[in-house]
Amino acid sequence: MVVGLGNPGPGYAGNRHNVGQMVLAELADRASVAFKNHKTNAAVAEGRAAPDRPRLILAKPNSFMNVSGGPIAALLRFYKVDPSRLIVVHDELDIPFDSVRLKQGGGHGGHNGLRDILAATGSANFIRVRVGVGRPPGRQPAADFVLRDFSAAERGLLPNILADAADAVELVAREGLTAAQLKFHTAPSV
Repeated sequence: MVVGLGNPGPGYAGNRHNVGQMVLAELADRASVAFKNHKTNAAVAEGRAAPDRPRLILAKPNSFMNVSGGPIAALLRFYKVDPSRLIVVHDELDIPFDSVRLKQGGGHGGHNGLRDILAATGSANFIRVRVGVGRPPGRQPAADFVLRDFSAAERGLLPNILADAADAVELVAREGLTAAQLKFHTAPSV
């Protein structure tokens, strides 16, 4: 199961905080599936990006990010998925823009969406695909920064980042976390 974090509604669609849901849209496009409202207060799509790829349950909570744990816990129960088989895609301030990092377990690191998931599921043992949005400039509060749209320059690079994050999700599903980390955490050779 792959969950993309974000906030509902068109006013938030282009925000840095919604990059997780942008990645889910990329995965749904690859699998040629559409999201449908589900009784767990989430939009869900199921499919494969290619016949030889693993089947993925893609989910976007219909709640605001800070209270996304309830819908995610309900999805895990409904589909009978253990949290260790959950991949959460989210924005990350502590990673430079244009970078993707992966890890399993750990704390919330001040990310309120992760905090709520940890509380609602009672587990930290899920995989995180962390999409770097960088730090806010100057003294801008982090909350204001993540609730703003990407800059024009960033929007030019965004399709590549979304594709990288979607590739990371697919690689985790196909070959496991270690293989994905080796690919996405290694600096390209010059």
